[in-house]
Formats: sequence, structure tokens, C-alpha cells
Amino acid sequence: MSDADLDEIRKARLAQLRQQNGGSGAAPSAGGAAGGGDDDARAREAEMRQNILSQILSPEAADRLGRIRMVKESRATDMENRLIMLARSGQLRTKVTEDQLKDLLGAVSEQEEKTQDRIVVQRRGGWDDDDDLLDL
Repeated sequence: MSDADLDEIRKARLAQLRQQNGGSGAAPSAGGAAGGGDDDARAREAEMRQNILSQILSPEAADRLGRIRMVKESRATDMENRLIMLARSGQLRTKVTEDQLKDLLGAVSEQEEKTQDRIVVQRRGGWDDDDDLLDL
């Protein structure tokens, strides 16, 4: 079989899967060959982010950010976005060290702690069953 034949088979199978799924476009791609523009755009964006981060982070800081990602994905993504924003605005003149990353993490967590709404539970008074158990 030639490459053209394989491509035709892939396209036919992809069309069949899309038809079975109601044309939602949620069909799995055949090895990425017919994945579409969304996957390519996400891959390019991820590659661009990694390039920027490798330029602005020291190896130790990149390692710490990777460990943060294992624990909490959203915190790591937020830190990456902040670092990329600082780099694009020209506020970073040297590579970010692990200590600087720790300081930035501390500042962000303090800021989140201050802005975070607290839930206060107020219990109604006058309803206490503990005393009733003593009468038995």
C-alpha cells in the first residue's frame, strides 16, 4: 500500500467516526495525522511557553516549578503566566532563581489569602442534645 492509499483510509475512517459521534468533531485522531488545527495550535503554544520559561528560569527554578505542577497544576500554570507576563513587560532582567521563585510564590499565596472569602458558620443557640443524654 502506498502513502496515498493509507491517507485515504485514514480520512474515510475519520469521517466514519465523526458521523457516528454526530459530527461533533470529537473523534480521536489517527496518530495525529488528521488531528486538525486546534491540536497544532495548542502544541505550538505549549512549545512557545516552554521556550520562554527555559529562557527566564534557572534550572533549579524550573525544577521547582515542575514539582509544583505535580502537586497543583493550576498554581503552576498561574505562576508560569505571571512569569511570562513579567518577561514580556521587560521587568525580568536576569534569570529567575529558585529563591526568587519562592518569594514570588509566597507573595502570591499571601495575596490569595487576603482576597479569599472566608466562610463563617454560625450555629443557632438553644439546641443542644448532649444534656439530654446525661438524664438517661
